[in-house]
Amino acid sequence: MQANERFFGFEEDFRDPYARDRDRVLHCSSFRRLEYKTQVFLNHEGDYFRTRLTHSLEVSQIARTLSRMLELNETLAEVIALSHDLGHTPFGHVGGDVLDRLLKEDGRPLGFEHNFQSFRVLTKLEKRYKDFDGLNLTFATLEGVLKHSYPYKKSFLAGLDARFDLEKHPSLEAMVVDHADEIAYTSHDIDDGIKYGLISFDDLLEDELCLRVDAIVQKEGISRKENLYRHRFVAGLIKLLVEDFIENSKEGAKKYRQNVPICVTLNAEEKLPVGFSKETATQLKKLKKLLLNKLYKHEKISRKMHAGKQCIKGLYKAFAEDKDLLPPHQKELFDLRTKERVIADYIAAMTDRYAMKTYHELYGLSL
Repeated sequence: MQANERFFGFEEDFRDPYARDRDRVLHCSSFRRLEYKTQVFLNHEGDYFRTRLTHSLEVSQIARTLSRMLELNETLAEVIALSHDLGHTPFGHVGGDVLDRLLKEDGRPLGFEHNFQSFRVLTKLEKRYKDFDGLNLTFATLEGVLKHSYPYKKSFLAGLDARFDLEKHPSLEAMVVDHADEIAYTSHDIDDGIKYGLISFDDLLEDELCLRVDAIVQKEGISRKENLYRHRFVAGLIKLLVEDFIENSKEGAKKYRQNVPICVTLNAEEKLPVGFSKETATQLKKLKKLLLNKLYKHEKISRKMHAGKQCIKGLYKAFAEDKDLLPPHQKELFDLRTKERVIADYIAAMTDRYAMKTYHELYGLSL
């Protein structure tokens, strides 16, 4: 981050600041690598399934719609959405969990946290300027990526710029992105899970929220036996959640809306000004629990994730034992950061297929 005016993105440009932020994110290396990072299904499982890239695009589309309907800044919501997963490791959340444990075992109590890693990608790890690190993004974008919906009081942020005010909620646009993320992954995980045969509509239609969606699809004259049913079901779920969020958030957004996005002054225990209705929020929570038990813990998913964990552990062990296995430009970073952090950053930036390729080169084994 820069302490000068560049930090706030005020240099002369024909684009507005958030459009400039968006363009810088779209053109950075970390964004391109999202194409080959796991969402739920490993990237090489098939061309149909979502990746971190397609997920980020879907979140962005939903966030823009929600922001437009609530008269918020669409472009700010868009760039936060496009940036929110840049810090994810290969193999989804399990990769981050492994890195977190390995770092702590090596005496690095800060560990690894993908949310903060996205912030580090934007402010430190991407290099696009001679005089400073990062992408030179606006404060509002960085604050939105860092916090999502809630205060982000973490021990490892002790030295962070006071302007981020970790005691406060973020902008409304950041809250919108957090809920757009929830809408996107819930709907597309169902789509991919049905397509892959890991979950069925017999499982889903025991759920209250899914029954509400089923009623919407049935009104279109589409039966559960038709191939089109899956597509209309996913579209109906998104529509239901989007409309519920908009209707339940209009008054809250109007109350806190600002011309210039800033942190919302709320205590941590206060209700967010935007969100789903109580009924829908409760039902969505139950649906996510169903997906956890029926889909995310499915043995086929668990086995692939176990292989991913072994890959991350193997890479970290090899690089920690012999730094000469790292590329020259990574070894140069030892002057700036600890060896363990450099290794973790390097692994976190890898795509699934590059991580597996490197593992195979180091161990002569195939995952």
